[in-house]
Amino acid sequence: MAKSPIRVAVTGAAGNIGYALLFRIASGHMFGADQPLILQLLEIPVEGPQKALKGVAMEIEDCAFPLVKGMVLTGDADTAFADADWCLLVGSKPRGPGMERADLLKDNGKIFVAQGQSIDRVAAKTARIAVVGNPCNTNCMIAASQAKRLSPSQFTAMVRLDENRGRAQLAQKAGVDIGQVEDLFIYGNHSPTMFADFTHARIGGKPAADAIGDEAWLKTDYLPAVGKRGAVIIEARGQSSAASAANALVDHVRDLTTPGKKHSVAVASGGAYGFDDGVWAGMPVISTADGYEMVTDYAMDDFANSKIKITNDELVSERDTVKELIG
Repeated sequence: MAKSPIRVAVTGAAGNIGYALLFRIASGHMFGADQPLILQLLEIPVEGPQKALKGVAMEIEDCAFPLVKGMVLTGDADTAFADADWCLLVGSKPRGPGMERADLLKDNGKIFVAQGQSIDRVAAKTARIAVVGNPCNTNCMIAASQAKRLSPSQFTAMVRLDENRGRAQLAQKAGVDIGQVEDLFIYGNHSPTMFADFTHARIGGKPAADAIGDEAWLKTDYLPAVGKRGAVIIEARGQSSAASAANALVDHVRDLTTPGKKHSVAVASGGAYGFDDGVWAGMPVISTADGYEMVTDYAMDDFANSKIKITNDELVSERDTVKELIG
């Protein structure tokens, strides 16, 4: 018997990440090759973005994806999130010239207050929300704080791009296929302060430090290379990373819907690993049939704890900056 379509809401659907993402969703890479879906696409309710959204929709039509059973194009959040099973919050305001980080946090915070309220009001009661728009950890915290009907556990933020970057860097350094890099997890914020925990990672079945044979490189070169990779890409191509971010979201959602999968997700920390109880922090989780469970039994050494403290301090600072927006 054929599956019933699921409703997938995507914000910022005509943006660079949205454009790279939608064709992957429509072709079955995110939810499976046998899962029909209805795309509910949200863009800014002004002529330019709405016109671009219509163009994206025409391209999706022209791809003749058999899984796509309908599309909704809108500038209204309640329409986009109505009965949605998944809400992929990709769109956010970019940081402009001269803009302070605090101003960006507050401006985006207002967007995610409204979207969190809309999702809680009209999305399916089992809806799951993945936040990509930066600063994604704090935007996720803000959106989740607005939920009265839904549970905070239904809200996650994406640190999978950092995990993918970190695995690729280790594979290149070790001269191995990326499939040999395992158990690398991202702790903390999706920002240069994040901690890619190489201390528990394994390469070809061996501890990463043994396989690399250069602990100084891991501590002084590797971590900044992962944390600042986005800036390096902007410098190289003149635009932010869109295709790799879209790919990471595909990985994020696919693995969250694959029971038994262990991967990096930003979730309500609950105080694990020394994070403040009120922040959304990247950490390892194991996906379950109806959600995920945090993995909290990795023992951290002094170096790892020092890195976690730095990223936690940043998350606490972001939370304090937007405290008036948290419901």
